[in-house]
Amino acid sequence: MARRRKRKRERRNARTGCAAILAVLVLLGAGAAYGIPWAFEQFGGQVKETFSETVEKAVNTLSTEQADFPELMVSAEEVEGSFYYKQLNSTEQLIYRELLQGVQDMEACISLHAGRDDRPEKVYEYLLYDRPELFWCMGSSQMTVYEERTEFYPAYVCAEDEREWRQDEIDAAVQECRAGIDGSASEYDRIRYVYEYLVNTVDYDEDAPDNQNIYSALVGKRSVCAGYSRAAQYLLNGMGIECIYVVGIAQGQEAHAWNIVNCDGKYYQMDVTFGDPVFLSSESGENLPANIIYYDYLCCTDGEIRADHTPSDEVAYPSCESDDLNYYRMNGMYYDSCDPQILLSDMNDSIYEGREMFVCKFSSSEIYQNAHDSVIEELFPKAAQTLGSVYGLEQVKYTYIEDETHNKITVFWNYQ
Repeated sequence: MARRRKRKRERRNARTGCAAILAVLVLLGAGAAYGIPWAFEQFGGQVKETFSETVEKAVNTLSTEQADFPELMVSAEEVEGSFYYKQLNSTEQLIYRELLQGVQDMEACISLHAGRDDRPEKVYEYLLYDRPELFWCMGSSQMTVYEERTEFYPAYVCAEDEREWRQDEIDAAVQECRAGIDGSASEYDRIRYVYEYLVNTVDYDEDAPDNQNIYSALVGKRSVCAGYSRAAQYLLNGMGIECIYVVGIAQGQEAHAWNIVNCDGKYYQMDVTFGDPVFLSSESGENLPANIIYYDYLCCTDGEIRADHTPSDEVAYPSCESDDLNYYRMNGMYYDSCDPQILLSDMNDSIYEGREMFVCKFSSSEIYQNAHDSVIEELFPKAAQTLGSVYGLEQVKYTYIEDETHNKITVFWNYQ
């Protein structure tokens, strides 16, 4: 995208002076609301009246001045399909477009059609949820609020020249990622590929630099949930697949981010972070194998994700009800009943094929509870005999993980 020429703005000293008066007004007003009207009480009612008249005059002066707004080049058509943009009213959508134009040009100060009753900081938050490509935006900001406009000061993680070479690194990482997927792959295959790619190439690290943006995940290969989720959004959007950035809370997390994806017209929940055993090991303290992937969070339903995730209720996210892309169902590891013969046969098949692990995921908590003891105390030992016999092992070892939250038991076979 061609970078727009920055426009120099002339600011009169009188306007700057009025801004200072209004800033004082905002601060004093807030203080009085919390029981600190000491300035007026100490100096008496006459001072209060004089000050109020001065402020009113300044406000009237500002409201009649022509604010210095640049020509808005970001059209409504450019952003109309963005999920969070659609949650805003018409005034907020205008602010959204003004903010987008400003941060694309890395403006230090963005003039907004936002008055005292508007919330440009919330609109900015929504903008960053929609736009993972804005990796240079820190997310924090400062504002000077007037009666009918706002001067918005976003914080950036880097300078403009650094942004350019960081973008080159991101482009190279995206090209490397896409090299592993066929251009004719189905939407599900592309979604699964991105899920697996990020789990296999990114490590969960709370100390990773820039961990709230795509640079940390795609280039640095270390991030947290925000980096994972924004990277998934960036990659899938680039492949023509709708991917929404979701915010809420999750088990073991004060705040968490994940995604909702649109696959062939149906919406599904997806959490790449929780698919990464490095993250799960850090949360649980268990020494989990680092080369596996947890597919419970790939194209799952609302019911499944809400076993340990709670999305924010600030917006209405798309409903995710379809279970047709459940990974375990699609790969013969999903059980609607507890049939010991079928389970043992499937375990033995996994051993014959030399698979590292076997998963039995049950369709309900009741079936899981009924099958639990039999699987662990009877079927695993029987399958272990097959393991020893087929591979000529004198000593047979296996480990297993119980996951009551997702009605799942996973066993890892040791072929040494």
